[in-house]
Amino acid sequence: MRIFFAGDIVGLTGRRALEVVLPGIKGAYSPDVIIANGENSAHGMGISGKIVKSLETLGIDCITLGNHTFSNREFYSHIGEFPSVVRPANMTPAWPGNDWCIIEACGMKLGVINLLGQVESGVLSDNPFFCADRLIEELKSAGCDAIFMDFHAEATSEKCAMGYYCDGRVSVVVGTHTHVQTADEKILPGGTGYITDAGMCGAETSVLGMDVNCSLSRLAYKKPAKYEPAGGPGIVCGIIADIDEAGKCTKIQRICEYE
Repeated sequence: MRIFFAGDIVGLTGRRALEVVLPGIKGAYSPDVIIANGENSAHGMGISGKIVKSLETLGIDCITLGNHTFSNREFYSHIGEFPSVVRPANMTPAWPGNDWCIIEACGMKLGVINLLGQVESGVLSDNPFFCADRLIEELKSAGCDAIFMDFHAEATSEKCAMGYYCDGRVSVVVGTHTHVQTADEKILPGGTGYITDAGMCGAETSVLGMDVNCSLSRLAYKKPAKYEPAGGPGIVCGIIADIDEAGKCTKIQRICEYE
């Protein structure tokens, strides 16, 4: 099984870039499953039902989220309508939505899970490590041959620790949230593919997908300014991972394509 995962989609520019670039990725890599993180796809914060439908139209099989899951508040009442959308499982049980998604491809069952880090995430969450234990057992009981984890976390140390914690028990651990693609893709000793951050789908000339001038106003000059997604040409960052019949990752490759 070959998986393409697209990093955090940021605003309209990220959605447009993915729409433009994805056909070329399909042609070059022939992925069997496509997953994308969409928590920033609605103007930089959150997601909407309309955007979910548009991403599904592109051929995306599963959409993961993060700390901005319900930043677009109307989505709170609609998330249950979308079985392809997976929000962080280590949140309050009061949150609606799915803890996991199962995709069937290549004669295999792939379970997709999404967890939120504890370090400087800005959202109170339960221990993601112990939650991972529960989800892995649930998916294996459901007959999954492979498991893909999107770990949406701020601290690189916490992401790295999660990779080793799940090594040999899940097929791939991909970090998201920091929007900068890291150069540490590897296969861990137990056969789990790992990268600290897949990067983003967003404006090439930006600060993590956001407008440069807005970001400078806030960070350099300490002036109040609302973050706005940047425009202009976009990039699509992510990974390609190959999974064998035993659920082990045999290859992981980072990719970055320009619109």
